Amino acid sequence: MQYKQDRYGNRISRLGYGCMRFTKKGTGVDYEKAQREVLAAVEQGVNYFDTAYIYPGNEEIVGRIFAENGLREKVYLATKLPQYVMRSIEQVEKTFREELSRLRTDYIDYYLMHMFTDYAEWERLKALGIEDWIRRRKEDGSIRYIGFSYHGNTELFLKILKAYDWDFCQIQYNYLDEHSQAGRAGLRAAYEKNIPVIIMEPLRGGKLVNLPEKARDILNKSEKKYTPAELGLRWLFDQPEVTCVLSGMNSMEMVEENIRIASTAGVGNFTKEDFAVVEEIKKIIREKEKVGCTGCRYCMPCPKGVDIPGHFHYYNLMYMEEAKKHEARLEFARNMGMREEPCFASQCIDCGKCEQHCPQQLPIREKLKEADRALRPFGYKIGIQIARKIMQRKKTK
Repeated sequence: MQYKQDRYGNRISRLGYGCMRFTKKGTGVDYEKAQREVLAAVEQGVNYFDTAYIYPGNEEIVGRIFAENGLREKVYLATKLPQYVMRSIEQVEKTFREELSRLRTDYIDYYLMHMFTDYAEWERLKALGIEDWIRRRKEDGSIRYIGFSYHGNTELFLKILKAYDWDFCQIQYNYLDEHSQAGRAGLRAAYEKNIPVIIMEPLRGGKLVNLPEKARDILNKSEKKYTPAELGLRWLFDQPEVTCVLSGMNSMEMVEENIRIASTAGVGNFTKEDFAVVEEIKKIIREKEKVGCTGCRYCMPCPKGVDIPGHFHYYNLMYMEEAKKHEARLEFARNMGMREEPCFASQCIDCGKCEQHCPQQLPIREKLKEADRALRPFGYKIGIQIARKIMQRKKTK
């Protein structure tokens, strides 16, 4: 296993274990299977493990595996505060103590504010007194390092990054999301601030593993004949800004394969041919795209606050896999629909400024209307409105 030393001197394995996808058994997790896979990963050098409060039963399983096998002092443990439902600092403290109990430990190495999508969420936590709470938890040693995980656009990521002296951050990043969410710009900004970056969704929930047949043919004909997973992981390991790549491993074969890749991949190992293969595959994946948006963001900012690239990202996502339309709509509702400031396509006033700056010369205004109809059919639109009202009501209490 290869390691990367962070700014605090910790040697973190380049491959991290995302514990969310342990194999299910009945209404819970197959404990024996999960334990075998975790032990195999630790034995071969994986030392960063990621879980969260909201993953059903997950913290308990991780805590039990670590406790029963004497692993706690051998690994770095990361878990997350569900900040989006916190209404008081007392609730924050109660939730944190519950996590310590579940994990059978008295400290968390890497603790994250879970799933920021908007700078306003950090402002709300500050109003609750989160900064003082973090200071106290660091002083008593129950939290070693503080960070956040992120799903939103680049601008808001950069704003959150500058808002506090973060110890690390976690972003969704892969070759398909190179210019969406925090994106390459966010990755580089964190690196320039010497903030370690943990990567989640490196294979986009399996989308970059289950490639179209045409894309698989390209891989099979390439010189190195990488598997789809290997191509995606090596693309990430090639970048010096990446500290650790999380993989939701749930089979021994996956553990062995990912460790093999992480042990041999390195910065600068990706060749021109490799990059060319990635671009060909991206092109094939995007053949079903509805909008040829590259996520360059030259169209932004919109004077009315519409997140133009965000709409096109989720609109395209709906059609990459026909069966996943519902998932794309839910992701849109969660990551964009719940922002403090609305960013919907319906706010567009047809001023046309975006189209004047678009390098692809896209008919943005026309495509925004299409995207809005697809992403927010009547039922979803009502659901988002209700959820936003509930969110606003809770904030005023």
